[in-house]
Amino acid sequence: MVETKKILWMLKKDLIVLWRHKPRLMSIIIFPILMIALFGYGMGGTIENVPVVIVKQSDGPVTDATLNAIKDMSFYNVKDIIGDPQRGKEMVESGQVKAAIILPSDYEDLNSSNAKSVVTYVDSSDQMAAQTLIPTTQGLFNQISAQIGMKKLEALNSQSQAIQVQSQGVQNTSTLGAVNYQNIMNSINFQINKIYGDIKYIDFLVPAILAMTIMMGAMFSMGEALAGERERGELARLFMTPTSVATVVGGKIISKLTIETARAILLIFAAIVLFGITINGSMVLTILLLVLSALCFVGFGIMVSARVSTQEDYTQMVMPFTMPMMFVSGVFYPIETMPWIFQKIAYIFPLTYANDALRGVMLKGAGIGDVWLDIAVLAGFTLLFFALGVTRFNRDI
Repeated sequence: MVETKKILWMLKKDLIVLWRHKPRLMSIIIFPILMIALFGYGMGGTIENVPVVIVKQSDGPVTDATLNAIKDMSFYNVKDIIGDPQRGKEMVESGQVKAAIILPSDYEDLNSSNAKSVVTYVDSSDQMAAQTLIPTTQGLFNQISAQIGMKKLEALNSQSQAIQVQSQGVQNTSTLGAVNYQNIMNSINFQINKIYGDIKYIDFLVPAILAMTIMMGAMFSMGEALAGERERGELARLFMTPTSVATVVGGKIISKLTIETARAILLIFAAIVLFGITINGSMVLTILLLVLSALCFVGFGIMVSARVSTQEDYTQMVMPFTMPMMFVSGVFYPIETMPWIFQKIAYIFPLTYANDALRGVMLKGAGIGDVWLDIAVLAGFTLLFFALGVTRFNRDI
C-alpha cells in the first residue's frame, strides 16, 4: 500500500536538499532557458553582418549606387572602403574580413561594350559563411548588371529615335541591336577567388570538433577526478597521508592532460584516415594548441570542483557553461548566425579562441605568429582558472 505521508516527506526532503545546494538549483532554472535561446537564435538564425571590405577604383553615380546597395543589406557589415586591391586581399587573408569586393577602375564607363570584372576574394576557410556570401553577392551584382544594362538600352533607344535613317539603315541597326543585346545586359562579369580553395563542411567542422571534444572530456572527467573522489571519501583518505594539495592537483592535471591529448591525436588521425582531412599548417603546432586547450579546460574543471562536495553538484554547475560554449563558440555554425549579444558573449568563452586557432592552422596553414592572440588568450584563461582553483581548493569539504 502506498504511504502518502512518507512519499510527501521524501519529496519535501529532496526539495530541502535542492534548496541547500544553490548552484544546483540555479543550474536547473537557468540551463533550460539557455538551451531554448541557443537553439532558437543560434541554430535557427540567419547569417548577418558578415564583415567585408570594398575596394573602389573609380568615382561616380554607378559606384555610389553600388556602395549604397551593399550597405543597405543587413547581410553585409562594411568595415572599410579602400582603393588598394592588394590591401583588400590581405585583409581577407589576415581574418579581418570575410570577403573583399573589388570594383574595377572602368566601373563608371557605361559606353564600353565590354563587361566590367568585379572580383571578390572570399575567406573559404569559414565554409558556412562563404556558402552564403558567394550566392548573395553574385545575386546582388546580377541585379546591378541588369540595371546598368537597362540604362544602356534606354540610351541606345533614345539615340535611335533621334537619328533619321533610311529603311535599310533601320534594318541594319535593328540587327546590330539584336547581336549586342546579351553583351549589353551582361554588364558585369562577377568572379570569385576562394583564398583557401574549396573547403568542405567536414574540413570546417573537424578542428572545432577536436576542441569541443577536448573541452567536454577535460571538464567532465575532472568532476569524477576531484568531486567524485571527494564524495566517495577517497580524497579525505589521501589527505590523511603527508600529501599536499599541490601534489594532488598536479597529479590530476598531468593525468587528465595526458589522456585528453592522446584522445585528440587519435581523433586527428581518424579524421585523416576516414575523411581525408588535410592539415595545411604544422602538425606540431596543431598538437601544441590541443595541449594548451586541454590544459585550459582542465583548469576550469579544477576551479569548479575546488568548492563542490558532490559529483552531481559539479555536473550541474558545469553544464550551463559547456553547452552554451558548444553553440555560441562557432563549433557547428559561424558566430555570424548569432544575434549580436551572443556574438559578444562568444568572445568571453575560451572555446572560441581554441576553435579560431585550430582552424587557422589546419585550414589556412597559419603559423604561430598568425594565431598568437588566440594562444595568449587561452594562456590567460589557463592561468586564471588554475589560480582560482588552487587558491580556493577546500580539502576539508
